[in-house]
Amino acid sequence: MIISGLLLAFFVSFLIHIFALVIYVTKKSNRSLKTYILTTFTNITIAGSCIVLIFMKPEMARSVDLKFLTWVMSGIILVITIVIKVEIFRRIYRRIKDPSNYHLNFFGKKVLHASVVTRLEIAVFFGTMPFFLMAGAYFIARGVNFFLYKHL
Repeated sequence: MIISGLLLAFFVSFLIHIFALVIYVTKKSNRSLKTYILTTFTNITIAGSCIVLIFMKPEMARSVDLKFLTWVMSGIILVITIVIKVEIFRRIYRRIKDPSNYHLNFFGKKVLHASVVTRLEIAVFFGTMPFFLMAGAYFIARGVNFFLYKHL
């Protein structure tokens, strides 16, 4: 149970680490750099403690339920990708409602400018799609399998 908790904490810390790196590369903010450095030390500490625990008590590593652990990890990835996609849609919707981002054509129809959607948003939306589909499919299939066949 301790190893499973440490592995989940390492997974979440690693995701935050990647997110901070992406934010730092795109926005060059000091806060994301500090978060990146902090998660580096957190990842090293958690991985080191996992290694020490596994070397001291190998039976703890054998007791890890990998099916459950990968199910939880896929659920975390699914939630993160959903949040990213909802945030992109929210930004685009807010820009659509802004009158400076559209004009009316000759027939009185609203025509949106290309500035409503940025290239980065399109890349992030389609770049996260494989993770969303794979993690979501695994999470749903494993959850249905668990609840239908374990409780009957």
